Amino acid sequence: MTYSNLANAASLLWHAYKSLPSPCSEVNWAGFYVLDHSRPSQLILGPFQGKVACQIIAFGRGVCGTAASTETTQLVHNVDDFPGHISCDGDSKSEIVVPILVHGKVVGIIDVDCC
Repeated sequence: MTYSNLANAASLLWHAYKSLPSPCSEVNWAGFYVLDHSRPSQLILGPFQGKVACQIIAFGRGVCGTAASTETTQLVHNVDDFPGHISCDGDSKSEIVVPILVHGKVVGIIDVDCC
């Protein structure tokens, strides 16, 4: 998984959502967190499009960390209702996070936030 591929994928996600009619176009963040190889129980910020983001997220913490630790997609309609939600951007109201698995192990997550 190269950063250049992730950067292009983040841009593709961002522009694909922005080209859709409302409310689908209300994406305000699309990108990746990747496994921190120096600390395998945390994610570090990868390529993204959107507002400034949190740089480090521990497995099990927030929506992204929960997706990573459980290896399951997290679809959150209202982030205020998600226990332990990390608010990197107060404009985000809903979120989908999909873990990326290679050989059964999490190597990163795809995160898309909407207003």
